Amino acid sequence: MKPTGEVELSEMIRAADGPLCIQGGGTRGLSCAGDVIETTGLSGVSLYDPGALTLVAGAGTPLAEVEALLAKEGQRLAFEPRRLNGLLGTAGETTLGGIVATNSAGPARIALGSCADHLLGVRFVTGAGEIVKNGGRVMKNVTGYDLVKLMAGSHGTLGVMSEVALKVLPRPETEATLAISGQTPMQAQAMMARALGSPFEVTGAVHIPGGDTLLRIEGFEASVTYRAGKLAELTGVEIASRDADSRTTWADLRDLGMFANGAENLWRLRLKPTDAPDALARLQGGKALMDMAGGEIWFEYPEGDMRDQLKGLTCDAQLVRGTGAERFQPQPAALAKLQLGLRARFDPRGVLNSGLMG
Repeated sequence: MKPTGEVELSEMIRAADGPLCIQGGGTRGLSCAGDVIETTGLSGVSLYDPGALTLVAGAGTPLAEVEALLAKEGQRLAFEPRRLNGLLGTAGETTLGGIVATNSAGPARIALGSCADHLLGVRFVTGAGEIVKNGGRVMKNVTGYDLVKLMAGSHGTLGVMSEVALKVLPRPETEATLAISGQTPMQAQAMMARALGSPFEVTGAVHIPGGDTLLRIEGFEASVTYRAGKLAELTGVEIASRDADSRTTWADLRDLGMFANGAENLWRLRLKPTDAPDALARLQGGKALMDMAGGEIWFEYPEGDMRDQLKGLTCDAQLVRGTGAERFQPQPAALAKLQLGLRARFDPRGVLNSGLMG
């Protein structure tokens, strides 16, 4: 089923007599039981106001189409949504709805926030077939549920998005990457924290165990040159690349190129940055990437479920690629109760992506 409008989408959901599996471009590797509803028919930019830094588009709009439109005005989606085709071996095109549903964000999240922080408004259809609008073209407080934030990261379990409104930002004139090799995870985490605590506006901080520790600075040419020099003095890292070469490096880090075409189970860990060295010490032997100064770790682990190795750490572990374990980590009782309550409110029949998140 492939609706081309919001009313048609509502009618499809209302008429469903069993589970529905919501799918955008199919690039995220998520699957569930039921009849598939493809959102790619809900496509197109309905409003773009460069002066107001605002874009409104259908949930099925391809990311590439949006980025091309923004580039003409020297703007971008600053939270760096990830493209996971190479990582997961999937075809199709990444869509705006898929980005919002997974709250996708790349290395810039450490400085500029996730998709949820740039989301201004949403339109969606509940599991009961009701059309709901929340938010608007400007940031504002709302009473009751903040559905804009609630829909980000909900993986289609609360409603099927038909339209999203996003805040966009100017594209930096240039950027620089600073690098240092030979650091342990503990040394790298401490250095990245020092860099992020400096006044030099770091927008990316990653460490590849056994490889390099990388920092990124973006902005106007003169400012980047000055800040990169000062940051090198502060941390001991050296300027490794500028402009296009730097952008290529961070695009590959954003899309997790080092894990592409792999067969091993790939996990995403979210934890306190200072716990990252301990987590990696417990999980020796796999290929790893520390992003967000250690607040996010991507790790290949071939031996099934690795969550037992992380007991004692406050950590959320999600299986992104592979089998042999639940994809999402079981929630604590209080949080699980809240999640069930929300799903009962927005999907009383339990038809939307049933079983995907527990």
